[in-house]
Amino acid sequence: MNGDRPIKLLLVDDEPLMLDAIETIFKVGSAGEIEVVGKAHNGLAAIDAVHAYSPDVILMDIRMPKMDGIEATRRIRSLPNPPEVIVLTTFDSENEPIRAAEAGANGFLLKTEGPKELVGAVKNVAMGEGALSPRTSRQLVEFIRVWATKPEVVNAAKQFLSLTARERDIAKLAAAGQSNTEIADSLFVSLSTVKTHLASIQQKLGVDNRVLIAVTITLASLAPGYPDFTCGV
Repeated sequence: MNGDRPIKLLLVDDEPLMLDAIETIFKVGSAGEIEVVGKAHNGLAAIDAVHAYSPDVILMDIRMPKMDGIEATRRIRSLPNPPEVIVLTTFDSENEPIRAAEAGANGFLLKTEGPKELVGAVKNVAMGEGALSPRTSRQLVEFIRVWATKPEVVNAAKQFLSLTARERDIAKLAAAGQSNTEIADSLFVSLSTVKTHLASIQQKLGVDNRVLIAVTITLASLAPGYPDFTCGV
């Protein structure tokens, strides 16, 4: 819940059947905690829908006519008090996931995710967390392993070294798809401690969302000597 009201969700996809199926998932599976307030069939319509419905979260497809989901995400996230954006992806393109994260998306979901994962992701993002399930995280790792360049790996390793030991632990768990609560339980620390460290991690890495933390940590993990880099980077 967002306060005392349901989370307002906007669905964006160019396939009407997909929109209807996803809407049904939230009607049946969210116990009234999430309300689909609108649907749009392309990026331009999504921007109009944001002004019309003021959603808290958007579930955004990437490949659509007129304006794709990445450009729509960039424009929406530049608005005052913008909604959070979760992008639907298949990880079959060289740079779509990274571009989406850089545009401001705070989560990835595979199009094959189940109802429980969809509902959980929207709730997490509405609470200020990211949407990066362990399954999606594994796909992201494999994607980066294929497309990463050496300069990107070296730069990420240097950024990783700027973190404290505790921040590294938290960043790695976040990159693996754990929620803030799961991280707190894993490390036997308070939820507020996790949130404080994540804010510091984002500042040091120069990123503004959880997905880009995962990207940086995954790139760093490809460098020789990770995670200690005793021989330098």
